Amino acid sequence: MDYSWFDLLGNIGVLLMVIAYLLLQLEKLSSSATSYLLLNTVGAVFVIISLTFRFNLSAFLMEAFWLLISLYGLMKPLFSRRAV
Repeated sequence: MDYSWFDLLGNIGVLLMVIAYLLLQLEKLSSSATSYLLLNTVGAVFVIISLTFRFNLSAFLMEAFWLLISLYGLMKPLFSRRAV
């Protein structure tokens, strides 16, 4: 098996998302914390980049939704400030 830079990037992305989830379960982060959302966003982007080299539709769909939901969480405070 050939291990490339994009494999490493994808593994780092998975690690970031797992760390975010672990910190959430340990109650070290809130699900609305910017750091939690950024860990998920960056993690998903890294995995999506790695998937552009070795595509897997199921993994891509999972990461695309993970990214969109994380971006929504990051943008949510901006939308609520405008509504006030």
